[in-house]
Amino acid sequence: MTCTLETRDLTIRFGGHVAVNSVSCTFRPGELTAIVGPNGAGKTTYFNLISGQLRPTNGSILFDGGDITQLSAPLRTRAGLGRAFQLTNLFPNLSVEENVRLAVQSASGVHYDMLRPWMMRKDLIARADAILDKVALGSRRSVAATALSHGDQRKLEVALMMALEPKVFMFDEPTAGMSIDEVPVVLNLIGQLKRDASKIILLVEHKMDVVRSLADRIIVLHNGQLVADGKPAEVIASPIVQEAYLGIAPGKSAA
Repeated sequence: MTCTLETRDLTIRFGGHVAVNSVSCTFRPGELTAIVGPNGAGKTTYFNLISGQLRPTNGSILFDGGDITQLSAPLRTRAGLGRAFQLTNLFPNLSVEENVRLAVQSASGVHYDMLRPWMMRKDLIARADAILDKVALGSRRSVAATALSHGDQRKLEVALMMALEPKVFMFDEPTAGMSIDEVPVVLNLIGQLKRDASKIILLVEHKMDVVRSLADRIIVLHNGQLVADGKPAEVIASPIVQEAYLGIAPGKSAA
């Protein structure tokens, strides 16, 4: 059965404020969906509901044939949801290789064994090194994660997600805080992930040039509501999106 991710009437209230308001959407493999909208639209909150950092007030989340609404974030990760955050989520004092090796070990279901230290697991080390080569961090495998540049830390975070072999990749503003030189590397990594038609990819991003270069589909949130959903060219060309969400006056192009 094809794996799908679906939100049904997903809603969360903080006091009297409805941050996400009855959002229903289905995401399928082989498709990168960009989630856009102005600041405060509910994009990251929607992400947090899907990945389990927040619990909804109403509605449900269905994934791979089951209801995961009540699952914790770690259990959703085990089920196949991979999440990269705006702020890197690494083990700062461990080396680059150790960070990835721990993720490979977790995905393999291998637990600590006093009689067989991880350094003897050549298979885990080889898998970790292969992933590091894919994200262009092979030459930095012995460096502590905290010593990496911001761009390299984002690359390492992608490597951790790849090591966990998720069915869903979730990126929350992956280019935030990066230099101009660092951005293409991370975008190329996401582009490589897109080639696997079995994966679902979700992307929250403010930069429309990034969205245009990667997205197969765009959904637009405004005041917590889903207000547009379609192919990038159609959504970007929509007058209401250009004026209200991209800041483009009517009659102007979205160049």
